[in-house]
Amino acid sequence: MIVIFVHGWSVTDTNTYGYLPEAIAAQAGNYGLTVDIRHIWLGKYISFNDTVNVDDIVRAFDHALHEQIPDGEKIAEFSCITHSTGGPVVREWVERYFGSNGLTDCPLRHLVMLAPANHGSPLAALGKERVGRIKAWFDGVEPGQLVLDWLSLGSQQQIDLATATLDYQPAAAGYFPFVLTGQMIDRKLYDFVNSYLTEPGSDGVVRVSGANMNYSMVKFVESGESAPLKKEYLNELFYVHLLKQEGEMQRPVNVPLGVVPRASHSGKYKGIMRSVTSEKSPKEQVKEILKCFQVSTADEYLQRGSELEILTQKTQKNKHRYITLVFIVEDDEGVPVTDFDLIVLGEKDDDPDDLAKGVFVDRQKNAAHPNHLVYYVDYNNLITKKLTGFRIIARPSRYRLVNKSGQPDDDSVFVAKPENCLSYYRPVEFRVENDAFELRPNETCYINIVLHRCVDKNVFRFDSAESPKMHKEGLILKTETRQDFRKTKPSGDGVN
Repeated sequence: MIVIFVHGWSVTDTNTYGYLPEAIAAQAGNYGLTVDIRHIWLGKYISFNDTVNVDDIVRAFDHALHEQIPDGEKIAEFSCITHSTGGPVVREWVERYFGSNGLTDCPLRHLVMLAPANHGSPLAALGKERVGRIKAWFDGVEPGQLVLDWLSLGSQQQIDLATATLDYQPAAAGYFPFVLTGQMIDRKLYDFVNSYLTEPGSDGVVRVSGANMNYSMVKFVESGESAPLKKEYLNELFYVHLLKQEGEMQRPVNVPLGVVPRASHSGKYKGIMRSVTSEKSPKEQVKEILKCFQVSTADEYLQRGSELEILTQKTQKNKHRYITLVFIVEDDEGVPVTDFDLIVLGEKDDDPDDLAKGVFVDRQKNAAHPNHLVYYVDYNNLITKKLTGFRIIARPSRYRLVNKSGQPDDDSVFVAKPENCLSYYRPVEFRVENDAFELRPNETCYINIVLHRCVDKNVFRFDSAESPKMHKEGLILKTETRQDFRKTKPSGDGVN
């Protein structure tokens, strides 16, 4: 076997791989595999330069493969072990050069991703100064801001790659991806500059839900149906337009996930890669990687997935599990909606206060795309009191208050904020009605919400050219001033 190693972000030397390459070569025979150390290649790519982006690395990776392991004009078959950002780099390479329709031509047989940041890392948003203080990540070089943009939670690049991967049928093409990640914090490694370094459900850098290649994508569109709120919000009771799910929740083919015990993101003590300190290392991850390399059929791939699921259950026994929710809010013209409140609803009267304490662990907006809002949620707490939906109050907004009868009629009062808004959004709400909207532990769910942008008819009106009148004042003929529309107010009627 030819084995390629690909490291993570901001690595500056190949010592980052520890003795994992030697351990793979030395122990491969125990699993019926032939791996010679002379056929193991250690990747070294530049991520610590602010002019380099992920696409640049992908193109250079392809060129390096053609140079190092050529098979005529093609690339020889190989297997790959990645760490952290290396996982998304190789996935982007597969998508760029082969994609869902060309997987059978892909020379990559096994892709074992160790703690991959497939759905980003919360640390990426800290920026140059803050990241510079984390000694595990930074060693006198530029942080690689363009790579950090990809890694920031809720980035468009992550969403694009996740969307493209939905149609993959990897095992049928002889391509076998796996995810192995940890859920332990190495307290000897970090200066605790913020809570992300000790975050539950994480290895100190990447969350399990951020590594997992099993995720879901769903779209909700504003409908014409409205309903009253069951409980006041900001001391007002008003009508909301209901969001309806468009199509089924989409999920890719299952990719085996194994949560490895006693493994953190990096470091020589518990790091999932660097803690392998000898070729005879008994570390769990060495065994699991080699078992993944044994897979050569679709049935074996399914079996490997079942084995890793058992490992994950054992590792997470008596521990809370977490999920990531990525909300993408836009209007029906495709314009991002960046100014909004998002309220997650509980079981009792759709009350956000009814959710269990400790449900929300973290929230981030993506800096480049402020209409992408990412919630990190404690799944165990969430299921103690059922999530019944969510509400979006976007601005500028216009809504109708519920009247005394509780029913919509002409007496209900319309409120606009700000009062003179001529284009606006209505409050919307999604209410879970069946099992079609299912959240799973250890996963990321991308939720696309499409609002209807309402335009008041007074945004554009006509006056007759005959309207100004001419009259005579003495010997002078004067024309009355045409209409001044600088203080035009909303009419209350919209356009389609």
